[in-house]
Amino acid sequence: MVMPGLLMQVGGAVPTSPIELVTHATLLTKIVLIVLAVLSLVSWAIMFAVWREVRRARATGETFLDKFDRTKSLAEAGAMVKFAPPSAFSRLFGRTMQYLSDTHGMNLQLRERELGDVAAPPAATLTGSQIETMHLILDTEASAERDRMGRHLPWLASIASVSPLIGLLGTVLGVIEAFIGIALKGSGNLSAVAPGVAEALMATAASLAVAIPATFGYNIFGNQLNRFDAQMERFGTSLIALLVREGQI
Repeated sequence: MVMPGLLMQVGGAVPTSPIELVTHATLLTKIVLIVLAVLSLVSWAIMFAVWREVRRARATGETFLDKFDRTKSLAEAGAMVKFAPPSAFSRLFGRTMQYLSDTHGMNLQLRERELGDVAAPPAATLTGSQIETMHLILDTEASAERDRMGRHLPWLASIASVSPLIGLLGTVLGVIEAFIGIALKGSGNLSAVAPGVAEALMATAASLAVAIPATFGYNIFGNQLNRFDAQMERFGTSLIALLVREGQI
C-alpha cells in the first residue's frame, strides 16, 4: 500500500514550503520529527538549568573568595562562612574544619595514652599522612560538587550524538519509501522524485537543528565547569595556606 505522502508526490501535488513538507509527510517521518522535537525541548531545558546553576555558583564563588582572601584569621574566616549563603565553598570549608577537628581530637587521645598526662597540650600539627588525607578530602568534595552541577551534561552529550543518527534513519527510510512509491507508479522524472527526497531530508535537517545547539551547550558548559573547578582549587590552596599560618597543620 502506498503512503498518502507518496500519492501526493507522484500525483502532482508538490509541497512548496517546509511546513507543507511536514504536514504532508509520511507517518514514519512525522514520528521521527516528533522524537527530535522532544529531544530538542529536553536539551534546551537542560542547557537553561545548567546555565542558571553554573552562573549562580560562579558568581557566589567569586564573592566568597574575595571575602575569604580578606580574612586575617581562621576564626574570622569561620565567622564569614557562618553568615555566608550556602555554597560549594562553604561546604568545602565545613568538611575540612570537621576533619581537622576530628583529627586533632584523635591526636590528643593518642598523646594522652602515650604520655599518661591528661593535661598534656595537644600537638597542633598533623602528620604527613593526615595532611595528605585532608588534600584528598578537598579533592573529593570538589569533584562531588562538580559532578552535582554537571549531572545533566551526559544527557546533553547523548542528545547531541544520537540526534543525527535518528535523523539519518528517518531520511534513509523516507528515501526508501519514496523510491518504492515511484516504482509502483512507474514515474521516474525529477518532479516525482524531488518531493519525496525533500521530505526525507527534513529529518536530517531537524536532527542537525537539535544536535548543533546541544553540542555547543555541552562544550560551553563543560568549559565553565572547568573554570568552577579552578575556583575550588584556588579556595583549597587559600584554605590550606590559612591553616598553615594558624599553625593548625
